[in-house]
Amino acid sequence: MAEDARIIYDEICSALTAMTEATQSKMFGMTCLKIGSKVFAGFYRDAMIFKLSGATHAQALALPGAHLFDPGGMGRAMKEWVVVPAEHANSWMDYAGAALSYVGGR
Repeated sequence: MAEDARIIYDEICSALTAMTEATQSKMFGMTCLKIGSKVFAGFYRDAMIFKLSGATHAQALALPGAHLFDPGGMGRAMKEWVVVPAEHANSWMDYAGAALSYVGGR
């Protein structure tokens, strides 16, 4: 599944960088997507992370296996960032679009 998850992430990156001003970058040693200087999504341990708010944040967090992003593993989760596991990869593009909108990219 790890290889499939990475392929899906790469497809999302290709689509968003072609359709918007999003670019690929790095954050916390992982590949990510940003618009201007604002990161809105990334690929972390065979999952995608998204910066979300409101109902979309709650919906993503309610998915089985989803959780708040804690990059250091020190119990200091980043409250707006949700890790969505690969078993929900079919929803990654929707969350990426929502995250892009949230940081002001659309």
